Amino acid sequence: MQTFTYHNPVQIVFGRETIARLRQLIPLSSRLLLTYGQGSIMRNGVYQQVKAALDKHTVYEFAGLEANPRYETCCKAVELCQRERIDFLLAVGGGSVLDGSKWIAAAALHQGDPWQLVTREAMVQQALPLGCVLTLPATGSEMNGFAVISRQATQEKYGFGSPHLYPRFAILDPTTTFSLDQRQIANGIVDTFVHVTEQYITTPCAAPLQDRQAEAILATLVEEAAKVQRQPDSYEVRANLMWCATQGLNGLIGCGVVQDWATHLIGHELTALYGLDHGQSLAVLLPGVWQYTRNAKQAKLAQFARRVWGQQGNEEELAQSAISTTESFFRSLGVKTRLSEYGIGEEAAQAVGERIEARGMPLGELANLGGKEVAAIVRLRL
Repeated sequence: MQTFTYHNPVQIVFGRETIARLRQLIPLSSRLLLTYGQGSIMRNGVYQQVKAALDKHTVYEFAGLEANPRYETCCKAVELCQRERIDFLLAVGGGSVLDGSKWIAAAALHQGDPWQLVTREAMVQQALPLGCVLTLPATGSEMNGFAVISRQATQEKYGFGSPHLYPRFAILDPTTTFSLDQRQIANGIVDTFVHVTEQYITTPCAAPLQDRQAEAILATLVEEAAKVQRQPDSYEVRANLMWCATQGLNGLIGCGVVQDWATHLIGHELTALYGLDHGQSLAVLLPGVWQYTRNAKQAKLAQFARRVWGQQGNEEELAQSAISTTESFFRSLGVKTRLSEYGIGEEAAQAVGERIEARGMPLGELANLGGKEVAAIVRLRL
């Protein structure tokens, strides 16, 4: 196991009727910017709860953050922050709203070209404090310092991070997820599942506790995914899915282990170029990444098949079964797993491969997936 530092300052407030706690969590003297998305929080009553809790605060609002938050939109929020001297951000919505708000928090205090924060040409030196009320469990952004931002003008999508971007607090009330449709629920489950596997299914690295923690999240996701389709109004099921998503990317299961974020990084390109939902891109690509790198990942794929899927056989058989069973799981959620099902053809392989090659940063835990290899992975998923 490698040397590591684990840093997580986020205060989690979990459970029913916890939105009212906002009045204690945010200083009354704050000049607060409330950020949210396309208006779902108006329809499900979350907005009304937030406003009631903040009735004594000075609150400005910025609406319209997209499912893949756009740089162009976020820049408008930065202007508002600077004009109104905002000193605290509250993101209300899913991980995308929180990701966009993290960038706004950093860009509002940045001297220079703010896009360089996303491309990592400049480091985040400071950020406005922020908190969140989560309504869509998926990204784990509520308990980490990472964010993903898209730029419409150049069709680019990048992830970046900083310790300055950890939320001060995250309110997780599972009842806020009752209004999500099946597509949103399924995408969230896929995203969480892939977060965990990209920290777990790599090369063996003598970290049995982290392996068991990852397997516990995966097994719980599989169990609760079946339940949520039968019991969509179950508080317990929604609570378990929400907690899995938070635990999946708060850094704990990744401590001291090698990680492989190839599926996510290739998926960002598919989203940027073709507009696939983030979860959709992951469901398409993960089986292909595993198939292409099966020899290197065979031991962990076999372990995954035994411990999570309950399968038996030799390592080669189990590795192949892990791939096919995982693809079947995604399809059981109603998520497509082939590019052709989205009307995307051979041109995607070349386009995505060229983009990865141009980055000059090979992907995978072994850093051995360049443009040619990525193009081959994409072709496997046509």
